[in-house]
Amino acid sequence: MGKRVTIQHIADYLGVSKYVVSRALAGKSGVKDETRDRVIEAAKKLGYNSSDQHTTFFSFSQQDAVTKNEKRNVLVVLPRSHYQESIYWGKIIDGISSGISYYTLGMVIMTETDQFANVINVDGFVGIISVGKIASPVLMELKKWKVPIVLIDFEDPLLTTDTIFANNYDSSFQLTNYLIGLGHKQIKFIGNIHYSRSFHDRWLGYRSAMECHQLLDHSSELPIQGDTIEAMYETINIWLQTMPPVTALVCANDSLALFVISKLKERNVKVPEEISVTGFDNIENSYLSNPTLTTIHVPKEQIGKHAVKLLVDQVNGNKDYFEKVLLTCELIIRNSTAKVYQ
Repeated sequence: MGKRVTIQHIADYLGVSKYVVSRALAGKSGVKDETRDRVIEAAKKLGYNSSDQHTTFFSFSQQDAVTKNEKRNVLVVLPRSHYQESIYWGKIIDGISSGISYYTLGMVIMTETDQFANVINVDGFVGIISVGKIASPVLMELKKWKVPIVLIDFEDPLLTTDTIFANNYDSSFQLTNYLIGLGHKQIKFIGNIHYSRSFHDRWLGYRSAMECHQLLDHSSELPIQGDTIEAMYETINIWLQTMPPVTALVCANDSLALFVISKLKERNVKVPEEISVTGFDNIENSYLSNPTLTTIHVPKEQIGKHAVKLLVDQVNGNKDYFEKVLLTCELIIRNSTAKVYQ
């Protein structure tokens, strides 16, 4: 028996996202007729059998409540890296889906590498929610649609619209001050600050706290590189092999923090007895790890829900101005941090 053909196979064959394929095969709105015909033709050619498919793209409910000719969909755009690294971003998408369902709208998810103009019927959308760092040319293309746009965790100087972030700067400032209060003075930041707006703001918060206490050593800033979390792992692993004297590490997110702890364990470095480690985001693994991870809780689903509210307010003409919204985060103290041992 040959290998079963999936929606992803069709998407790869046509060079579009699997969400476009799924909606086309399901006869849902938001896809151009010519694109739908290409999907159906490719499905027949590849031997796709819908009865064999039990694919769940994400854990969110997609209650469309749309009619064929009704403009009731929201386009959600995210970088491919965020789609692949869905531990954090998936929760935000869950929040978007929940908000969209509340307003009885439909949702189409696409990555920025997809050719929007070639596969999407613009008339089917009331607005766009962009998640994470999207290239300016893509945003400018979306701006031509002349529908409301909300940006999550990103700002673009060429696009004036509503934006929403976690309060990364203040939270990182608070977290670093907490470590300083425990007696730590040799503290390093772990993460590529150019990876996302969140990482950059968390680094700024760390730097400000260190500068306030005159503890920042500019000559030994941590040169973490990598366009993905996995690439950052490699740089961090190399740095840990020749790590300078430190008593605490402020990691840009929980995934990096958990990786650091695992590598320190391999080197027989005790956490927190020898080095305290903190994360950011409060993903599920942060409280299942050993030791449990001190981190910042980011209200991820609330970010998604609030983005939908901002969009709906634009659609309904209820806004006289655009907003930059910062949602408050919470410091969660667990077992990966402790006072400096003299």
